[in-house]
Amino acid sequence: MRFSVTRIATGPQIHYVEVGDTGGVPIIFLHGWPDSLFSFSRVLPRLPKRYRSVVPDQRGFGDSERPAHGYGIPDMAADAVAFMDALSIRQATLIGHSFGSFVARCVALTAPERVDRLVLIGSGWSAANPVITEVQASLQDLADPVPAEFAREFQAGTVHKPVPASFFDGLVAESLKLPARLWREVLDGLVEYDDRQDLPRISSPTLLLWGEKDALFPRADQDRLQATIPGATLKIYPDTGHCPNWECPGEIATDLDGFLSGRPLP
Repeated sequence: MRFSVTRIATGPQIHYVEVGDTGGVPIIFLHGWPDSLFSFSRVLPRLPKRYRSVVPDQRGFGDSERPAHGYGIPDMAADAVAFMDALSIRQATLIGHSFGSFVARCVALTAPERVDRLVLIGSGWSAANPVITEVQASLQDLADPVPAEFAREFQAGTVHKPVPASFFDGLVAESLKLPARLWREVLDGLVEYDDRQDLPRISSPTLLLWGEKDALFPRADQDRLQATIPGATLKIYPDTGHCPNWECPGEIATDLDGFLSGRPLP
């Protein structure tokens, strides 16, 4: 893995990791909330090395800079495009998990020429649902330093299938890098964002990956997304929660390779 930083045109310095062939087909991974590039660390080693897999810490997360403002979904989408520009990537497959899936959707709508293929992992019809708004309410009195048990409890609630203890500890440690104000501000921006009327305009081939035990976004959301995004394909992982990229990384890597290669998914 090659770790680096770059400053993007929209302002912040972005920390990222790159794996595979620097001249290969580019894939950009966009992590969820309150995660970091570590969220894809179980998937990256399982992908064929012919891909150029690039994973940034989005602004405010992980080891990227935390500017005072700019945490709405459109801001994050503008960052993703500026990040591609900084790395001289004209077009890429975008893979977004949870919060990152909404960022990826926004890029596909605002800069469709930059998105070759689109993969949405654990996405939802809208983030303004009862589960997310309950989480939003729980953050009102959150203060720094964010309690480790709070982060641990939230992350545990998104997982159904057991993950290695060392990996889970890493997830908690990464989420604790996010200050309390950004736990709130980023989630507020996610709940506020509404692209449902625009989804029929997504023109990139789209793959939806969803765990059947997802506690945040239900099966009905996946069916609506599949019916609304032209030509979208849905793959369901049995006995898996909100984070298939954590819980079954080998299957995710296989399905991503199949989708990028144009093979039918199992």
